[in-house]
Amino acid sequence: MSSPDTPPAGVAPRRSDRSPWNWLLVVPIVVPLLVPLYDHRDPQLFGWPFFYWVQLVFVALGVLTTALVYRATRRSPEERAAARRAADGPPAGPPTRDGGR
Repeated sequence: MSSPDTPPAGVAPRRSDRSPWNWLLVVPIVVPLLVPLYDHRDPQLFGWPFFYWVQLVFVALGVLTTALVYRATRRSPEERAAARRAADGPPAGPPTRDGGR
């Protein structure tokens, strides 16, 4: 017998992408759009104006945010195994004489 939260045996768990963690992906999209926050030359880093090097920081922010959300929302090994079993389908029975018709 399965609990209300787990699917019955042989059925893949329902995949939900409605995790609150996904809202964190908005940050690396919205922050670079706020150009007045970084539209100036100083401070410089290795001779690069602030406007340019902060955009490279935004790239790193996007990578780190995506990695964090991925790690926080990925399935457990048990859920992945159940999904794999369900995708494979039921085991095929022995062939019939009429070729399966």
